Amino acid sequence: MGIVAITLIIIVLVVFFYNLRIVSQSDAYVLERLGSYLCNWEQGLHFKIPLLDRIAAKVSLKEHVVDFAPQPVITKDNVTMQIDTVVFYQITDPKLFVYGVSNPRAALENLCATTLRNIIGQLELDDTLSSRDIINARMRSILDEATDPWGIKVNRVEVKNILPPQDIQNAMEKQMRAERERREQILRAEGQKTAAILEAEGHNKSMILEAEADKTAKIYRAEGEAEALLRVQEATAKTIELIKQAAPDQGYLALKSLEAIGALANGQATKIVVPADMKDLASWAVSLKELSSGK
Repeated sequence: MGIVAITLIIIVLVVFFYNLRIVSQSDAYVLERLGSYLCNWEQGLHFKIPLLDRIAAKVSLKEHVVDFAPQPVITKDNVTMQIDTVVFYQITDPKLFVYGVSNPRAALENLCATTLRNIIGQLELDDTLSSRDIINARMRSILDEATDPWGIKVNRVEVKNILPPQDIQNAMEKQMRAERERREQILRAEGQKTAAILEAEGHNKSMILEAEADKTAKIYRAEGEAEALLRVQEATAKTIELIKQAAPDQGYLALKSLEAIGALANGQATKIVVPADMKDLASWAVSLKELSSGK
C-alpha cells in the first residue's frame, strides 16, 4: 500500500511539474481548453489542466525584422525594376496573430509586394529613385492598417535596393557623367572669369597708382623748378640791388659793356647790335688801352 501511494504521489508531482510553465517577459503563450481559445499567458508562473488545456502557440513579443526578396515592379512610364524591402513589425495581440491568418509571414510578404506594386505604379522612374522616404511612409501606413486584424503592428518599412534594368543604369550613368562634366566646365569658366576680373582690377589699380605717382613727381618737379627760378630771380634782384648800392662809375660800366661786346663777337651770333653811344665807349676803350700799355 505504501509503494502504491508513493507511486501515485510521484506521478502527481511529475504531471504537476510537466504542466507548470514560466513565461518570460518577451513571450506570450496562447492557451486553448478543449480546442477553444481560453486566454493568453504573459510573464510569470502558470499552470494548465492536463488533458483539458493545450498551449496552442508561443509568440515572441520582440520586434521582428524581415528582409523580403526583390520584387519586380513596373513604374508609371513602363520601366520594370527590382525592389526589395525590409519590414520591422511587432506582435501586439497574440490571439489575433495565431487565429487571424494561417501564415503571418507569408501573408505579410504578399501584402508588402502588392502594396509596393500599387505605389510604384503611380510614380515615374525619376520620382521612384528620388522619393524613397515617401514610398516608405506610404507603405508603412498601408501595411500597418492592413495587419491590424492579424495582431501585427508595422513600425517601419525601408526600401533597401532599387535596381533598374541594365540599359537604364547605363543611360543614368552617362547622364550623371555628362552632368558632372557640365558642372566642372561651369566651375572652370567661373574661375577663369573671376581670375580675369581680378587681373583687370589689379591692372587698373596699377595704372591709377602709376598715374598718381607720375602726377606727384611732375608736381614736385614743377615746384622745384619754380623754386629754383625764384631763387635765381631773387639772386639777380640782390645783385642789382648791390650794384645800385655800390654806385659804379662810368668807366666801370664802359668796361663791362666792352666785355659783353667781346663775348658777343666771339659767339656764333651773325648779327651784333651796336649801341648808339658806341663812340664814347670806343674812346674809353682807347684810354684804357693806353693806361694798360704805360704810354
